[in-house]
Amino acid sequence: MNTSTNKSYKSAFIFLTSLFFLWGFITVLVDSLIPRLKDVFEMSYAKTVLVQFAFFVAFFVFSLPAGFILSKIGYKKGIVLGLVTMAIGCLLFYPAAEYRMFPVFLVGYFTLAGGITVLQVAANPFVALLGSEEGASSRLNLSQAFNSLGTTIAPVVGALFLLSDSVKSSEEIAVLSEVEKSKYYIAEAATVQTPFLFIAGFILFLALAFVFTKLPKLIEESPKGGYFKLLKNKLMLMGALGIFVYVGAEVAIGSFLVNYFYDSGLAPIVAENETMMNIANSIASTFNKTFTDSDPKSLLGIFVIFYWGGAMIGRFVGAYLTKIMSPGKVLSIFASLAIAMILISINTVGLVSMWSILAVGLFNSIMFPTIFTLSLEGLGDLKAQASGLLCMAIVGGAIIPFVFGSLIDGFGFKTAFILTIICYGYILYFGRFKAKKV
Repeated sequence: MNTSTNKSYKSAFIFLTSLFFLWGFITVLVDSLIPRLKDVFEMSYAKTVLVQFAFFVAFFVFSLPAGFILSKIGYKKGIVLGLVTMAIGCLLFYPAAEYRMFPVFLVGYFTLAGGITVLQVAANPFVALLGSEEGASSRLNLSQAFNSLGTTIAPVVGALFLLSDSVKSSEEIAVLSEVEKSKYYIAEAATVQTPFLFIAGFILFLALAFVFTKLPKLIEESPKGGYFKLLKNKLMLMGALGIFVYVGAEVAIGSFLVNYFYDSGLAPIVAENETMMNIANSIASTFNKTFTDSDPKSLLGIFVIFYWGGAMIGRFVGAYLTKIMSPGKVLSIFASLAIAMILISINTVGLVSMWSILAVGLFNSIMFPTIFTLSLEGLGDLKAQASGLLCMAIVGGAIIPFVFGSLIDGFGFKTAFILTIICYGYILYFGRFKAKKV
């Protein structure tokens, strides 16, 4: 590979990695809105997960069309299209919050996820192809580490700006005067509107930057009948199921962490613990905030940073481990440790239960990029189409959290977590299966 090609690949890698950061940040900011929407619209856990359902079902709906569109207009224009679609989704939150319309929130999430789908279908195989197949897992883990940087920052923004004030119940709103009610609704709407207006502006700026960015042409037009060939490929289908259960488990846990902590009575325990309050206020001080008189869900929400931050650290470590060890072996080890952390959490109480479930994020870290690249191995010119099918499997983030929420409503958190153990159990199996094939 000559020097100019190397330079072109590095530049493309940097620009593409910025997209990983962006969609990581926005995906987790969605999680931060869930406790707020639950209170605003006074919904059950199962109904609240409709937010995640709308978000992740878009991956199922748009993945194959995104692959087709990209083959016609090219990856660069596809990326710009994806970014503009994301910005439109963010802007829809403005009328949704203004008029307190839950269906419009769902349309906004669906549109936002549609844009992210286009980026996912384009960027994941692109990064995998920017070099040798042997180094694909390592490269994608590194890009996904910056995705995790976005997911690490998002809970802080969510806790401090989306969860920082108490939401009134319908009974409390009913006793307000018309003037007080109007003021409350305006303030309530602005809490959601302001962050997403800033995000929409940033996305449009990034779209403009990509218009002037040169990307190397790596992926040729996919062969006809490729999808039928892939549907007969056992390893690729196993990988797709791996993506399905991984995204489902990660989102199910991440979406309900604040509610899980609150339900476990952790708010007063954290508030009375000097070390925990020092940690919370140290993070909050970045935004000139403190937790002295804050809502308990905001205080608990700040600790979600460790779930997503663990994923970021793990991906940097994983980029190295998958270079020196079989990626399948690394995957199986991390899945085993994720199961262990969940078992500890559901069988303990207090801060031990809290920190053990947060530690699952560390072991989630390498799963998506490693499963993704292991599934693409040996597929040659079918990789772009395989990427579309794998991105369809991200719909697990809609299905599994809905089942998880229904289990919480019916049986409580401890029982619901058994579903996530089953998910990680399959990932453990897939990792061992691939490791044996090497």
